Amino acid sequence: MNIPNDLLYSRDHEWLRIEGETATLGITEFAQDELGEIVFVEVNEMNRPLQKDDIFGSVEAVKAVSDLFMPCAGEIIAINNDLEEHPEWVNEDPYGKGWMIQIRLMDAATAADALMDAAAYQDLIQ
Repeated sequence: MNIPNDLLYSRDHEWLRIEGETATLGITEFAQDELGEIVFVEVNEMNRPLQKDDIFGSVEAVKAVSDLFMPCAGEIIAINNDLEEHPEWVNEDPYGKGWMIQIRLMDAATAADALMDAAAYQDLIQ
């Protein structure tokens, strides 16, 4: 299972790459593997503040539909619109082309406090 060391992880199986005041998010390799073949990704509207644990969208797979939860408070500033044509990228490259949203963090200084590093996430999924 690929769990990059340079990312942070939520208990809901989202990953974050924090760069200053912004973060890129997607679902982990573990999550996409559990869901199976991804056929559709839907993200809620942009430019609206969301709190930690708010639903920001959903992922539809052959097996199930799963909500996507904000791992920290922020505002969606970009959506990976390429996933409309290529939802399979979430399966093929969840930490690269399969990213879902970028957010402006409400509190960049504390955003990582409730998240896990790669080792802690590995322990969670075992």
